[in-house]
Amino acid sequence: MKVIFLDHDGVICLSDEWGGRFKKEKKFREETGILAKLSSPHYGLPVECRFDNFNKKAIDVLNEILETTGAEIVVSSDWKRWANVEEMGEYYQSQGIIKKPISFTPNLSECTNFDNETFPWSRQWDLEQTRTVEIKEYLHNHPEITHWVAVDDLNMGKTGMYYGMEFEHEWALDNFVYTPLSREGIKQSGVKEKIINFLM
Repeated sequence: MKVIFLDHDGVICLSDEWGGRFKKEKKFREETGILAKLSSPHYGLPVECRFDNFNKKAIDVLNEILETTGAEIVVSSDWKRWANVEEMGEYYQSQGIIKKPISFTPNLSECTNFDNETFPWSRQWDLEQTRTVEIKEYLHNHPEITHWVAVDDLNMGKTGMYYGMEFEHEWALDNFVYTPLSREGIKQSGVKEKIINFLM
């Protein structure tokens, strides 16, 4: 099995789309007469009102990758907190993605194979380390995965630059493609080819 661990913000939901969910929520409340805030800020709303839109050109790139590689999608984005897999699949379909996600990565609290003695936890890299552990946990629990890649705007790569300084992280991911430009995401030059190379 081939898998793409897919983040959303900064990958397929680009900065020009950020905040659009608030307009959709407002329209929903006006049309339904539900003007007061619901007790749950996300689960009380239809799934299409919980999330910002995906970028159409980014979706075209993702669909091309899926068609070329036959890979499945596992959502690593924190959007997994606001929907279940079935709802997320419906949202993917409504946004034009040709495959629904098959699963989510587990939350950090569910990761039983993580030993905090393995590497020092850093407040500076907390989000990156959390997501890395969640992806590694999924891989550990699914030995049927033969090819995989994580795509994210959080830098979970082994090496790179951080504010002009080089870094090297032993805890990071080998199969990783970074999308640092929030207005470009997966559309960035060379990103599609890097993803496909990990999956072929």
